[in-house]
Amino acid sequence: MKKLLLSLAAAVLLALPLAGEAAPLKIGFINSITGKEAQIGENLTNGAALAIEDLRSKGVQVDLVREDDGGDPKNALAAYEKLVTRDGVIGVVGPYTSGCANVVASRADQYQVPLLVPAAAKEEITRNGYKNVFRLNAPADVYSRVLLSAVAPYKPKTIAYVYAATDFGVSTVKTAQVNAASMGLKEVANEKYQQGQPDYRATLSKVKAANPDLVFLVSYDADAILLMRQAKEIGLAPKAFLGAGAGYTTAQFAQQKEISNLVISATQWTDDVNWPGAANFAKRYQAKFAKEPSYHAACAYEAVRIMVDTATKTRTAAKLRAGLKAGSWNGIMGPVKFADYSGFTNQNNHPMLVQQLQNGKTETVYPAQFSKKRLVYPFKR
Repeated sequence: MKKLLLSLAAAVLLALPLAGEAAPLKIGFINSITGKEAQIGENLTNGAALAIEDLRSKGVQVDLVREDDGGDPKNALAAYEKLVTRDGVIGVVGPYTSGCANVVASRADQYQVPLLVPAAAKEEITRNGYKNVFRLNAPADVYSRVLLSAVAPYKPKTIAYVYAATDFGVSTVKTAQVNAASMGLKEVANEKYQQGQPDYRATLSKVKAANPDLVFLVSYDADAILLMRQAKEIGLAPKAFLGAGAGYTTAQFAQQKEISNLVISATQWTDDVNWPGAANFAKRYQAKFAKEPSYHAACAYEAVRIMVDTATKTRTAAKLRAGLKAGSWNGIMGPVKFADYSGFTNQNNHPMLVQQLQNGKTETVYPAQFSKKRLVYPFKR
C-alpha cells in the first residue's frame, strides 16, 4: 500500500508544472482573415505565424489567440473586448485596417491592455495621447511625403487623387494634399470612391480629362488591380502612378504585369533593404508560403516578436506597457522605438521606402541609402 501511494504521488508530481515554470504567455491577435481585405490579411496572418514559430524554436512558450474582424470595426472592438475580458491576454497585436485599429485604440486605455498596431496608417490612432496604444508602422503623412520626395527631382506640376472612402484613404489623401501643396503641385482632380464597385471607368475618365502629371491612388488589393486595368483600357497614362501602399504592394498586384509595371508605391518594408534579417525573412516566407511577402507580413512578424519579447520579461499588462514604452529593438523593420513626437504618442518613427515594379520585380528605388535601382520616370505602357 505504501508503495502504491508513493507511486500515485510521483505520478501527480510529474503531471504538475515544475516549480517556477511559467504558464505560456497569452497574446491576442486581431486581423482581417475574412472580408474585403482578406488577401492582405493573409500576409499578416502568415507573418505572425512565422514569428511564433521562431519564438517557439527558441524555447519561448506563447499562446497567440487569434480573432477575425472581417474588416469591420464593430467586430474588431468585440474581438478586443473578448480577448482582454474572457481570454485573459496581456497584450494585443492588430487590427489591420485603419477603421478597425482606430476604434480598438479608443478603448485600450479603458481596459489597460496594450495594443500594438502593426500596419494601420490613420494618423489619429497615435495622436490622441493613448497610453496603451503603440504603433510600429509609419502613419499616413509619411506615405505621401516619401512618394512625392521620390518624384520631386522630375518636377511634376499637377496631381490627381483617386482613393477609397475609408479611414485609410481619406486620412492619407488629406496629408498628401498638404505635402503636395508644399511642393507647389496643383490639384486637378479629386475622386473618392466606394470600395468593391465593378466599374471605375467614369471616375478614371474624369481624371484623364484633367491630364495630371501624377495620379495618387489609395486602394486595397482588389480595387487596386481593377483600377489599373480600367485605367489602361481608357488610356489614362500620367507621368507616374503613385500607390499609397496597401493593394499596390501585394504579390497579387505584382503578378498583373501588363498593368502593374512601373507603378510606384510607398512601402513599410522591402526584402532588399539592409535591416537585420530582412532578406532572410523574405526567403523563409517564400519557402513556407510559396509567395513573396508584402510589407504587411513583415510588420506583423516584427510586431508579434516585439510584443512577445517584451511580455516574457514583464508578465503583466501594466509592466508590458512600461516595457514597450522603454524598450528598443532592431530587426527586419529596422530600429524600433516607441516615442512621443510631433503630436504622436508611442509612435515608432519608421522610415518608409519607395518601391517600383520593374518587369514584374519589386525594386527599392528611394531613399538612396536603401535603393539598388533607379526610378523609371515617366511612366510608359
